[in-house]
Amino acid sequence: MSLSPLFVARSFADLPGWNDDDHLAAFAAFRRSAFHVLTKPYRTGALGVDFNAFAEAYAEARTVSPANRSPFLNRKEARAFFERHFIPAHIRAENGGAGLVTGFYEPEVEASPVRTDRFSVPLLSRPGDLVDIDDGNRPPGVDSYLAFARQTPEGPVEYPDRGDIERGALDRKGLEIAWLADKVDVFFIHVQGAARLNMTDGRLRRVTYAAKSGQRFTGPGKILSEIGEIPLEKVTMQSIRAWFKAHPDRIDEILWRNRSYIFFREADVEDAALGPIAAAKVPLTPGRSIAVDRLLHTFGTPFHIDAPSLTAFDGKPFQRLMIAQDTGSAITGPARGDLFAGSGDAAGEIAGVVRNAADFHALVPRALVSGAER
Repeated sequence: MSLSPLFVARSFADLPGWNDDDHLAAFAAFRRSAFHVLTKPYRTGALGVDFNAFAEAYAEARTVSPANRSPFLNRKEARAFFERHFIPAHIRAENGGAGLVTGFYEPEVEASPVRTDRFSVPLLSRPGDLVDIDDGNRPPGVDSYLAFARQTPEGPVEYPDRGDIERGALDRKGLEIAWLADKVDVFFIHVQGAARLNMTDGRLRRVTYAAKSGQRFTGPGKILSEIGEIPLEKVTMQSIRAWFKAHPDRIDEILWRNRSYIFFREADVEDAALGPIAAAKVPLTPGRSIAVDRLLHTFGTPFHIDAPSLTAFDGKPFQRLMIAQDTGSAITGPARGDLFAGSGDAAGEIAGVVRNAADFHALVPRALVSGAER
């Protein structure tokens, strides 16, 4: 597979803010992927960044251990690592303009292990009758978008959607992992795909994505904009939450128009400084992990993101090296990314306002770039 013409080779001198970045933080995230691929390689994306071309960089990254004096004692040496193994390539956006970044985070909420008058909205585990489907086992008439379905004696059929489930379609099946107090909190946990739960019994638990009902996602921001409730340019997580707080009688009306429903599984909180284990099977690193279109890109690829209008992370224009370690159904296209802001309310305040134009530069293994010098 050849490298896509959407990639245009550049030099590191072309990357705004490259010399001022904390490459050591990006290296730590990259190193986690370097160890994971020993268990299971990443799939090469359709744009042709061959996973096998990362072998040399991954091998060197694995030689660094916190227990010895590594060659990466400072940011300068970490920067040299990326410059030694990669060539930056600007990614042309499909529309010919700039790319787009948004933000995501891991909510942290109070929850109960049992249903109470206050805690009455469940997070559900994957049902036993939910099956994966593809073109090989998709019955005639079933939406070609669906990747999940309900198994019946007659074959797979479309699974109940959000409205059906919240009206009781899966009641009394023992799927409840935990109970929350606020339906809107639960919805945004569905959107983010993970959460930390501060349990009323004193435990800290984490849930992360396990499966979904299969229908298309329709964001409430888009709906509220289309019906004239919030101008599109003012749609943020914060403005959506404010609207729901002001219109509690219309929450179901809006949320049920998003037919997709998410199921979860429990996961350990091994390092409180890191996020959940995501699609690339490594813990997400706040401010250094990015979700990309996994059909186009290869997990583990470093991306230098230049978003001058984005200052929510640290008050400065966003110019950072990120590592592709997650994906999402709304993240489609070659120059489209979702920046992981971290866990808890402060991270949510950052992630909720991120919607900025950005230039994407993939760091492509040198072996894939014709004429690249060592």
